[in-house]
Amino acid sequence: MGILSTTTAICQFRVAGDLPAGDLYPWIAENLARQAFQSIDQGVAEQSVGWVHLDDHRQMSFDIPAAFWRDHYVAFTLRRDQRKLPAALVKAYLQVAEHEYLSAHPGLNRVPKQKREELKEAVRLNLLAKTLPVPSAWDAVWDTRSGIVTFTSLSAPVIELFEAQFKKTFEGARLVAIHPYARAEAVGGEGLKPSLEQANLATSDAAIDLIRSNQWLGWDFLLWLLHRTMTDSSEYCVGQPGPALAGEPFVAYLNDRLVLVSAGEAGTQKITVAGPQDHFREARTALAHGKRITESTLYLEKEEHVWKLTLKGELFHFASLKSPKVAIEKGEHVDEGSEREAAFYERMYVLEQGLQLFDSLYGEFLTVRLGAGWGEELARIEGWLAGE
Repeated sequence: MGILSTTTAICQFRVAGDLPAGDLYPWIAENLARQAFQSIDQGVAEQSVGWVHLDDHRQMSFDIPAAFWRDHYVAFTLRRDQRKLPAALVKAYLQVAEHEYLSAHPGLNRVPKQKREELKEAVRLNLLAKTLPVPSAWDAVWDTRSGIVTFTSLSAPVIELFEAQFKKTFEGARLVAIHPYARAEAVGGEGLKPSLEQANLATSDAAIDLIRSNQWLGWDFLLWLLHRTMTDSSEYCVGQPGPALAGEPFVAYLNDRLVLVSAGEAGTQKITVAGPQDHFREARTALAHGKRITESTLYLEKEEHVWKLTLKGELFHFASLKSPKVAIEKGEHVDEGSEREAAFYERMYVLEQGLQLFDSLYGEFLTVRLGAGWGEELARIEGWLAGE
């Protein structure tokens, strides 16, 4: 689902590299137009990848600001059209072509290798010409003020495609994933920087190393939050910049679903615990025996507004992120374009507020985890797991 949907999935990146000084509009417009999507409906190409409008995936012109520019946001959609031929279908038609060739050449018992390749390519092109491409689309919003790009897919191949297309489009710029360690750097600020660097288990600045070597961030965060959910108050205060005012209260807790894993000689074992909080006794037993929480359903509540999401602990990807509903007004005298634009701003407001609450929650955890009192906190958690 797209960025305008009430429920979506998102991951985030920070734009790095050399960007033009001053107004970014002409540079972004030119590059989006250069890599705009090209239709393959009338040809036999297997794939086409390019940028289209956020509001209308049939539109691929970026010659006016309304096509992609929203105040300090740049909004666009990655579209990929693909033709896929089932292997069984190609094989069946190739057998027919080979049979016809052998019938025309009775002196041969089998089709020569080179000729077979020619027949296979001819069959493939003939089938591609009769096959409609299947479109897929994923939204992206680039906040040029903060340098953060929000993307609406958690599929590793799609994310890789998006990163490559972004780099190809905006020469000199690249995307850097906001993983748990990178988010901790941003949320913790200068105050926690020395402690975070000391706790860093990575041996390089490579993103994959920072992710794999610091999985403890996701593990400990979810364990700490489960303990707070079950034993302490679930009330917190806004402590990160964003739409909500600093110091405003909100509620955060885990519920409904936990995924736990452990690695041993028999390989990786995974269990899923589903149900309300009072059913997490099974999870406590598993945690006491060395399993780690890698995924959970997280609720964030502020006043009457509720955000519900599935947090992927390893990468801090947000799956099934359900935000307060944003309605598009419809009617005979309503300008559809203006209403869509207004809905976009409202949608970004509620989405960013939910992420602000998450970052505030993560910041409070980091203060505890990287502080001198973590040993005592961990002892309380271990006692709780043991049923003390």
